[in-house]
Amino acid sequence: MGFPQTRLRRLRRSPGLRRLVRETALSVDNLVYPLFIRPGRRMKTPIPSMANCFHLSADKVAEEAAEIAGLGIPAVLLFGLPDQKDPSGSQAWAEQGPLQQAIGQIKKAAPDLVVITDVCLCAYTDHGHCGLVRDGKVDNDATCELLAKVALSHAQAGADMVAPSDMMDGRVSFIRQALDHNGFQDVCIMAYAAKFASAFYGPFRDAAESAPAFGDRKTYQMDPANSDQALAEIALDIEEGADIVMVKPALCFLDVIYRARQRFDCPIAAYNVSGEYMMVHAAAAAGLLDRQAAMWEMCTSIKRAGADILITYFAKDLARATGLPR
Repeated sequence: MGFPQTRLRRLRRSPGLRRLVRETALSVDNLVYPLFIRPGRRMKTPIPSMANCFHLSADKVAEEAAEIAGLGIPAVLLFGLPDQKDPSGSQAWAEQGPLQQAIGQIKKAAPDLVVITDVCLCAYTDHGHCGLVRDGKVDNDATCELLAKVALSHAQAGADMVAPSDMMDGRVSFIRQALDHNGFQDVCIMAYAAKFASAFYGPFRDAAESAPAFGDRKTYQMDPANSDQALAEIALDIEEGADIVMVKPALCFLDVIYRARQRFDCPIAAYNVSGEYMMVHAAAAAGLLDRQAAMWEMCTSIKRAGADILITYFAKDLARATGLPR
């Protein structure tokens, strides 16, 4: 029946009523906090392009991990930076690389914290591309072999989950085979399944020192105009052995998250990326919006679209906020 019998405002007239009928809820249980690991000792250096984020040396990451675990956040996503780069990104699979060392430090400080590692070559190559470059092009299959080596080195160091972010065709299959053949059947794969060639990665590329030295990544990252292709990418990664699939970025691709949630039964992650994070900070610094309110609205929209897991630089802020379920 219509007005005056139907008055939907009745359920909005107090904070308690609004909470009682809220359809979408953020939970600390679904948060993943990204960390940047680089060579050195006793290092916790602010990242200029990303507010409240730091470069950490492996010996300092234990303190950060303990704080994160203390907030109830269940997982971290590690990005590594090398002290030297080369055409193949060989330090990405170094046994004593900063990221590999950091995994062990985190496990000592916070044994129950889930350690997820980014698997890519862009931060390790001197050309900044996500794979081997031959004749000016990224060699897909040769890159997959190296990514499998990287993922295996992370598993050997104690990672619970590896997350290939390169967007090479078939790399999930290469990684799953390498893990299984070396006794790491229980290590999960979270695939960056629908990773778009986005303008919102700028602050991250500064933080990871991973901007390409020439060209761009449009031959392997997805065209933002394509959502049907995104579903095809997700389906292939699941078929190849991915346990979790990711959509990245989140805000401009809420429709893709929604479509993926409707079609696939596996857990779906969404990455609230650096540009999305920093545009809120920049607007708040200019007095244009309330940072805390914008954070909540943004992250709730990603969850409402269908994401099970939210990777965000806001994770600690969200976990500290009153009323967030734990």
